[in-house]
Amino acid sequence: MTKLAVVELKLLTREPGAVFSLLIPLFILVVFGSSIEPGDTVLLPMALAIAVGLVGLYLLPTTMATYRERGILRRLSTTPVRPANLLVVQLLLQLVLALTACGLLLAVAGTVLGAHLPTRVLPGVLTFLFGTAAMFAVGLLIAALAPNGRAANGIGVLLYFPMAYLAGLMQPTDQMPDMLARIGEYTPLGAFRQSMQDVWAGGAPSPLLLGVMAAYAVVISVAAARFFRWE
Repeated sequence: MTKLAVVELKLLTREPGAVFSLLIPLFILVVFGSSIEPGDTVLLPMALAIAVGLVGLYLLPTTMATYRERGILRRLSTTPVRPANLLVVQLLLQLVLALTACGLLLAVAGTVLGAHLPTRVLPGVLTFLFGTAAMFAVGLLIAALAPNGRAANGIGVLLYFPMAYLAGLMQPTDQMPDMLARIGEYTPLGAFRQSMQDVWAGGAPSPLLLGVMAAYAVVISVAAARFFRWE
């Protein structure tokens, strides 16, 4: 298991998508962050949601679907390294990547941009875990249904942009039609962004939105397990 993790980590560091997942949210934060007030509670939660969304909807499903397409999962089934071990390792590495991306955003925002950082750590960690679990569940479902890596990539992109819009990542929710803003709040990415924004404003994440993210994580993970094919 350890050797597998080391190999997969090396492969992940060479993956262009991993670099994009780190740099795109950081670019957005730096470009727009230079013109915001230090007490802003909107931009950084948006950047965090973008980072987690890129990992969950793009990198994770593309990697798993590509492994199945190339027969890697099938070949692993004949060795002591079971395909399930690869899935566990990939989920952990993608989680580390999401944590790294968010940590980089927080470090740059807090030091370079002088942005407001929340003092209550536990609500932020809880929101991150629930939101990441929901987004990873969607990514696993994409990997389960996509016939190959290219299709998984395309499906992830097609899902990401509508979800990002509804979540208020492409346009502030107060400038969206009320109905769309309300619907977007109950999408996985929207619930994550809104909960993070609540934490940044000094409050606690809504129990309802935490429940929404938990429900997405459980229900979609069950569906992904039902449809996932190892070959």
